[in-house]
Amino acid sequence: MKPIELAQKYLEIFYSGKNPGQLYGILADDLRFQGPFYHFSSARGYVERLKADPPVGCAFELLYVFHDDEKANLICRFRKGDVTTLMSQLFECGHGRIKRILLIFDGNAFRENS
Repeated sequence: MKPIELAQKYLEIFYSGKNPGQLYGILADDLRFQGPFYHFSSARGYVERLKADPPVGCAFELLYVFHDDEKANLICRFRKGDVTTLMSQLFECGHGRIKRILLIFDGNAFRENS
């Protein structure tokens, strides 16, 4: 799969909130995930965290997509409950797997509403 296809599949699985274990099919074992709240250096650590705290009640509106042969960057409007924020996700891929996810958004929006 191309990076844009992997990124779209990731979003489909993530936002369904039903079976995060499906992500193992598209994530590299040594996935590096970096976001405002969490950092992981394995697909297992990342997926297990999603299983423990599934993304329930989340939605997104895709605003922009940029991609090439190795990366896909998706910029969206993310909503969870009463909180809405802009979010950027950079997916770096290789050998048909997502190797790195860099997630950028303003985490303060969630801290203020918790």
